[in-house]
Amino acid sequence: MNSTEQDKWLARRARRRRERKIRLAGRILFVCYLCSLVYFLFFADWYNHRPGIMEEVSVNLTPFREIKRFIRYRDQLGLKAVFLNLAGNILGFMPFGFFMPVISRRFKNGLIVVLLGMLSSGAVEAVQLITRTGTCDVDDVILNTLGALAGYITFLICNAVRRRFYGR
Repeated sequence: MNSTEQDKWLARRARRRRERKIRLAGRILFVCYLCSLVYFLFFADWYNHRPGIMEEVSVNLTPFREIKRFIRYRDQLGLKAVFLNLAGNILGFMPFGFFMPVISRRFKNGLIVVLLGMLSSGAVEAVQLITRTGTCDVDDVILNTLGALAGYITFLICNAVRRRFYGR
């Protein structure tokens, strides 16, 4: 092996090590994100999300009903409630869409990431329905899915910038 081949081999090895470190950091951050998400969705007193706290089960299976309601009655509900519901559902799932392609090459396909975001959000809504810790709302699934898409697009932008400045 001549020196140029050896230099290329060393560069590839260093790149693989760097990629492994980035994936490990991504996995750690993703687990922290999931733990935070579970806490805020099911246990945070701030949202009154404690198992069985709701007397009646609240279900919305009509797409865009709650989104329209929050927009229409934004003055009565207040900016905080509107922001927490609409933007909070989007922002809450952006890390999902961002970290999935970081933690594994299998999730480089945006369609897979968005579908996993939708399925995960649907699972959260089902658990909220069963445990009566929130409202089971199809609009939350829509907004969370948009959040996963926005997170994936953010990943693509960050990855393109990284590649431009640091190479492959």
